[in-house]
Amino acid sequence: MTAAPPRPPAAQPWEAMVIGGSAGAFAVLKVLLPALPRDTRLPVIIVLHLPPDRPSVMASVFARDCRLTVKEAEDKEPLAAGTVYFAPPSYHLLVESNQALALSSDELVHHSRPSVDVLFESAADVFGRRLLALVLSGANQDGAAGLKKIGLAGGTAIVQAPPSAEQAAMPAAALDAWPTSAALPLDELVTLFASLGTERATPGPLHG
Repeated sequence: MTAAPPRPPAAQPWEAMVIGGSAGAFAVLKVLLPALPRDTRLPVIIVLHLPPDRPSVMASVFARDCRLTVKEAEDKEPLAAGTVYFAPPSYHLLVESNQALALSSDELVHHSRPSVDVLFESAADVFGRRLLALVLSGANQDGAAGLKKIGLAGGTAIVQAPPSAEQAAMPAAALDAWPTSAALPLDELVTLFASLGTERATPGPLHG
């Protein structure tokens, strides 16, 4: 029996969303991101494991189907409301204390750069309980430590239900690391994403 999709507390609405995934996550995002309503004000920051030796086409592919602005993240770029950011190849993507993005060429984490853990851990430091996080399909443990940190900070932790994932290792590891995470199948994730435009207050600190 799966948990019901979480809802933001009225007094402490989510101010940002982070998503991480690897093998199998692209197909899930092709369903989830177009479900975001046009009036969604959350910035959505995404790390997918990417080949390091060629440019990413993620932003251009998803921009065609999404109602929000979709772009590849740039170093020192302030977060803007209602914008979807993809990490570029060969760089870790972090959130800085002033709610700007940062790119780093530090060493690989879980054999990956960008790393889900790096994004999640930095976002937890900035947003704490105002953060919504999702771990999707993937074949390693990247994201597990980061999701635990988000949970410890009071943020909302979600994983794609492992039986519904093309590669269950990544969401299963995240669920093991933070067992109170909501494990949701794709249809319930779509319902959650579709709700994000109308069930939260406008975040004051964000640009846009």
